[in-house]
Order: sequence, then structure tokens, then C-alpha cells
Amino acid sequence: MKSFLIKILAFSILLGMGSAFANSSAELEGATSTHKEETYKTKPFKEMMSGFFASTGINAILHPNPDEMDAHGKPMSDFHKSWGRVIMILLTFFLFWLAIKKGFEPLLLLPIAFGGLLANIPIAGIAGPHGFLGVIYDMGLSNEMFPIIIFMGVGAMTDFGPLLSNPKTALLGGAAQFGIFGTLVGAVALSQAGFVDFTLQQASAISIIGGADGPTSIFIATKLAPELLGAIAVASYSYMAMVPIIQPPIMKMMTTDAERRIKMSTLRHVSRLEKLVFPIMVLTLAIMVLPESTPLIGAFMFGNFLKESGVVERLNDTMQNSLINITTIFLGLGVGSKLAADQFLVPETMFIMVLGIIAFSVGTAAGVFMAKIMNMFPGHKINPLIGSAGVSAVPMAARVSNKVGMEYDRTNMLLMHAMGPNVAGVIGSAVAAGVLISLFQ
Repeated sequence: MKSFLIKILAFSILLGMGSAFANSSAELEGATSTHKEETYKTKPFKEMMSGFFASTGINAILHPNPDEMDAHGKPMSDFHKSWGRVIMILLTFFLFWLAIKKGFEPLLLLPIAFGGLLANIPIAGIAGPHGFLGVIYDMGLSNEMFPIIIFMGVGAMTDFGPLLSNPKTALLGGAAQFGIFGTLVGAVALSQAGFVDFTLQQASAISIIGGADGPTSIFIATKLAPELLGAIAVASYSYMAMVPIIQPPIMKMMTTDAERRIKMSTLRHVSRLEKLVFPIMVLTLAIMVLPESTPLIGAFMFGNFLKESGVVERLNDTMQNSLINITTIFLGLGVGSKLAADQFLVPETMFIMVLGIIAFSVGTAAGVFMAKIMNMFPGHKINPLIGSAGVSAVPMAARVSNKVGMEYDRTNMLLMHAMGPNVAGVIGSAVAAGVLISLFQ
């Protein structure tokens, strides 16, 4: 009986405690709910809209955040955070127009321009270390991977037949490299005079822009001047895309009407054995004389050798299409990430762009001039327009030579003849990069 009374008492106590806890929880919940309602009711709609506007890109441009950092963790100027971004966005629209309306290398220019547009979006940090453009840049540009893959694809698309059938056109590709070494001397002279403050390594990396070879420019910049990699990549690929704008005036200025109408003789047939031996021979010479250039030349010759072997069509097709297309997308976006206002609208980049256009123009002029010199000697005449294809923007420069020639004679097809100096220019710029790396690294 006593035990039973104790159990009833304990049960009553527990029941009372549960009831008290339920009442207190209800009161607490009611108080919280009342607090939320009061908070919601007391927050004005105007304040909510003001907070939303503060998070927009418009506000970020009109009222820059003083604490915003660039991709390297350094404070950005108010100009780069505001009107600088507007300027760069307008520039990307201009690049869109050139690619879509004018047809200037859209495969290259559109990814670069769109990457530049994304890089200048405020707040999002797309081009930062953890943004997807920053990740793309680190995974393929800063470590030379994308340029080497591009060279594989270009090699698979290249036919050495025009060069082998007319070997003397290789001199045009060699002459076009004068733009590289001439610009190097000029940059060093300006540095010595105190106009700029580029080291010998930096001047070497900048001068390679004269070859109009984006992959090679990235390759040498990574070796000699990684701090200038972004600016050099942007300059090099910009001028590659601008070949149809830059080259024709120079070509027309340096040639006469009669020279532009010169018709070149039909190319001789090149055997399959010659095409198989040539890439192995070039790679062997590079290994023995200039091993620093073999990453690029090796990738280039590997792609071409697979193509000419004729037994791995699946691999050849992949390198010519899927592999190079995917890499071009990533490479274009990665290069475009360096079109951010804080990285592009700076004196250093502007000076690199100026030196780059001088180097590219000199290279174009040197190729045309070499063709004119060669025509002074007996033998088949060379149309000087194909000398401009000595720069290594393949096949863009060759197409420009053909287009300008057809403006004066619709029956004068120069494309295959121009491919000779064009592919020689690819090899020449890779060799020039190897020389500079060997001398100055």
C-alpha cells in the first residue's frame, strides 16, 4: 500500500512538471512568434529594397567597395572598380562585333571576349583564384598545358607538303622572326634609356609576340616572366585575332600592283615517305641543337606524324576536332580572364600591347621584304604577299595572303603557296623561343 502511494505521488509530480514545461514552451513560442512579427512589421519596405540595391552590380560600379581586392589579393583603385570595368565591358562588345559581324577569327575571339566580359562583372569574382575563370587559367595556362595541346592539334591539321615542295619559302618564315629579335633589341634599348623598366627576361618574353603565336608566347612567358603572363597572353592572342586588320595595310604598302599579281608555279607532288620523315627529322634536330624548344616542337611534330601515318585516324580526328576545340574554349576563357580592368588598364600592359603591335608589324614587313629580295635572283618568282604568312598565325596569315592576292586577281590562288612560310613560321617561332630560353633563363 505504501509502495502504491509512492508511485501515485511520483506520477503526479511528473505530470505536473510536463504540464508546466508545455505551458512554458507555448509561452516561449508565442513570445518568439510575436518578436518575429514585430521585427517583420518594423522593417520598412524601403530598407529592404535599399539592401537589395546595395548587392547589385550597378551599385558596385557607382559606389565601389573600398575593401575590394584584385585577383592577387591587392587593393584595387576606384577607377578599376568603376569606370575601368565599364570601359572593358564596352571593349568586349567591340570584340563581339569584330568576331560576329566582321568574321575575324570567331573561334578565338569570341571565347576571349566573353571571358573578358565575365572577368569584369563586379562582386562575383569570376576571375579570382576561386572563380571558374581563375581555375581554368591555373589548370592550363600557368602550367603550359593548353599551349602544348594546341600545338598537337595544329600539327594534326598541318600539311608540310607546300613547304617540302618549295623549300625556299622556309626563308620567308625565318625572316618573319626578325620581328621577335628586333623587338627584343628595341625593348632592351628603351630599358637602358630609362623609358621602361623591363628586365632582359621580360623583354625576351614580350618580343615573342612578334611571331603572332599565342601558345609559344604563353610557353616562354611561363619560363622567363611569369609575372607578365596574363598581359603577354592577352596581347599575343589579340593580335592573332587581328591578323586580318593589321597585315593587309602593311602588305599593300610594301608591294606594287604588279607584284601582287604574280602567279606562282604549281607545287610538285610530295610523297608520303617525305611527309613521314620530315617531322622526325625536325624533332631530331631540335633535340640535338635546341632541346629547350622540344616541348612545343615535339607536340607539333607528334600531331603531324600521327596524321601522316594514316593508321590512327581516330586519334588524328580527335586531335583535329574534339581535343583542340575543347582546349580552345578553355584557353580563350582563360586568356579573357586577364581582360579584367585592374590587370589590363595599367601602364605595363599598355606598353606590352604597343611593343607587341610593333613586333608583329615588323615581322610581317620582314617576310614581305625577304620575298622581294628573293625575286632579285634568277628562278621562279615569289608573290611577296605570301611573305606576310611567315608569322606563325596558322592558317590565319595564309588566308589573309590569299584574300589580298585575290583582290587584284580573282584567279590567283595563293593559299597553298602561303602555307609553306606559314608552317615554317610556326617552327621558327618555337625555335626562337627555345633560343631565348636557353640564353636568358
